[in-house]
Amino acid sequence: MGKYPLTRIANQIAKSNSGQSNLSPRGEEITGIGTRLFSPTGRRWPRSGRMRGLFPYAIRLIAALAVVFPGMAFAAEDHDLPGTTMSLWWVLPFAGLLLSIATGPLLFHHIWEHHYGKITAFWAALVIVPLALAFGIPSATEAVLHALLTEYMSFIILLFALYTISGGILVAGNIHGTPLVNAGLLLAGALLASVIGTTGASMILIRPVLRANDNRPLNAHVVIFFIFLVSNIGGSLTPLGDPPLFVGFLRGVDFFWTTANLYRETLFVGLVVLAVFLVIDIILHRRENGAPKIKDPTPDTTVRLRGLANLPLLVGVIGAILLSAVWKPGVSFSVFGVDVELQNLVRDAIILALALLSLPLSYKSHREANGFTWGPIAEVAKLFAGIFICIVPVIAILRASHEGALAPLVSLVSSPSGQPNDLAYFWLTGALSSFLDNAPTYLVFFELAGGDAHHLMTEFASTLAAISAGAVFMGANTYIGNAPNFMVYAIARHRGVRMPGFFGYMLWSGLVLIPTFLIAGFLFFG
Repeated sequence: MGKYPLTRIANQIAKSNSGQSNLSPRGEEITGIGTRLFSPTGRRWPRSGRMRGLFPYAIRLIAALAVVFPGMAFAAEDHDLPGTTMSLWWVLPFAGLLLSIATGPLLFHHIWEHHYGKITAFWAALVIVPLALAFGIPSATEAVLHALLTEYMSFIILLFALYTISGGILVAGNIHGTPLVNAGLLLAGALLASVIGTTGASMILIRPVLRANDNRPLNAHVVIFFIFLVSNIGGSLTPLGDPPLFVGFLRGVDFFWTTANLYRETLFVGLVVLAVFLVIDIILHRRENGAPKIKDPTPDTTVRLRGLANLPLLVGVIGAILLSAVWKPGVSFSVFGVDVELQNLVRDAIILALALLSLPLSYKSHREANGFTWGPIAEVAKLFAGIFICIVPVIAILRASHEGALAPLVSLVSSPSGQPNDLAYFWLTGALSSFLDNAPTYLVFFELAGGDAHHLMTEFASTLAAISAGAVFMGANTYIGNAPNFMVYAIARHRGVRMPGFFGYMLWSGLVLIPTFLIAGFLFFG
């Protein structure tokens, strides 16, 4: 498929005006997805306000094109993007958006804070417009809308639900942060992360952990290991735990596959990191015993769990996801030429209803105590939409494998015989996930490994495990590696914890995590 001449566009308009346009069958999926539940912007989100502006201008543009040019949007053409003929120039918007997300909050904070939506829309437009010009509006429209309707909507609805429901759960009271108590809190948080997501678990537990240790002069390490375990490693056992794993679920990976195939790696890495924390915390706690006592600003009180009405709603979210995995009625609906399956519509409707039901069931005071606002999820929705759009041509090129412009990347993760190199997948996925969104990074390497969920769960199960572990575990390497990291950092600093800077944190991760990942990599993927 080459250029789309203006004469062909005119012919399609003429056909549509004469009622001769036909709907093309859906081709292979051309999709993209974004990662992080909280963008690491460090923005000062308002304490209150309505949720608005969830979809960037680029999405509205595509929807408008589909409405204004219906004949062109549904012309009888093969709409698969020709990945074998697409150059590396098509990768630049995706790389530019990820680079903007990673550096914007650090290098031009105030500009990013006020204009991140426009910046995201700019990069998305650099994909949409060239796709329409090069391959025609039908191909561009179907490719982008397929990514948005079949994966983005389900993805953002789940994140919205977990964020909303967990925001109504409050851990009240205070306990004394001894090494054993802290280790117990981190262990509980890590287990909770795979049930309600790393962001939900971080949001619920970070303030109790800070209260428990607010009378200790040396407490920054507790927050650092909280990021390691609760905000990252603990979310590796279910698709609910971390965005990359839900990407895999949307691509056909079974709900419990991750649990069955990553529990050994998660157990090993989690216990090693927890053991290192316990040793460090015991040493620092003993050192503090000889220092002048600090009056506890929040004396110990009975710990109570508030907002219990939200717990059944979380169970309902899990049930809705499991329902969509086992119930396959074979019914689908065409939305702007894109097939949407009934079980996915039902799942998303149930999840959205449960999230909205949480609002009247939760006390406003509980949400205020958790620092809950709509700003973070609105920002996430915009950034996700941009990444979904920008990754569309990248996926098309990856599907071309050795015949595409990203063939050198294919060579890095496979042997001369063509067999996947699991250790390379683990480290390359992890290295990129340390600085970029781990969900799109997961998707890139998922496609690089073939993109077929059935084969990846069976013949290449170790490869999929390596990709999954790298994306989830190594998001802990930097503050910008995973969504909750920067959120926890900002909350801790606001509470007076002397947190290390960007490179200071990387020193901690380099001393604790990298050796652990080296051992785990050779042990499980070498």
